This record gives sequence, C-alpha cells and structure tokens, in this order.
Amino acid sequence: MLERERSRATLAPMEPHPSGLDERSREVLDFEREAWKLSVTKKRAIRERFGFSPGRYHQLLHRVIDRPEALAYDPMLVRRLRRVREARRRARTASHLGLQP
Repeated sequence: MLERERSRATLAPMEPHPSGLDERSREVLDFEREAWKLSVTKKRAIRERFGFSPGRYHQLLHRVIDRPEALAYDPMLVRRLRRVREARRRARTASHLGLQP
C-alpha cells in the first residue's frame, strides 16, 4: 500500500528546487547514481520506487539528462549518462547500417 501512495506522490506536481529541477527529476538522478548498489534487478527497483515501467523511467531519465539544470545538479553523473547513451546510439546505428561498431 505504501508503494502505491509513493507512486501517486511521484506523479503529482513537483516543487521546484534551487537547482531548477523538480523533485521527480532529482529522484531519477539520485536513483541512477545509486543503482549499481541494488540488491534486486534494476527493472524491479524502478517499478517499486517509481511505480511505472522501466521504459517510462528511461524516457524520463533521457529527458532529464538533456536539461542544463541536471548538468548543474550532478555534472559527473549526467556526463557519464550522456556518454553511455551516445555510445549505445552509435552502436545501434552502426548495426543497422551493417557496420562494425
């Protein structure tokens, strides 16, 4: 029951923070920073913590890391996530073109 209440609260309008990021955006970045420590699968942790699918979580994450406020909030994390995303994008494009990544 507590998880449902948390997920509803997560989807509610968020208060702005001095960093310029709303609470949900900060929670997504904070979760991503600590995700390597999880004792359960990341997909399960996303569903339990945020109450929505991993696909939706990644949509939000990619939207957040494109914001300059996110870069100001946690520069090392955001730069790393952008690098990983770009490397995956290049590999996907190369495979579609039949090239070696």
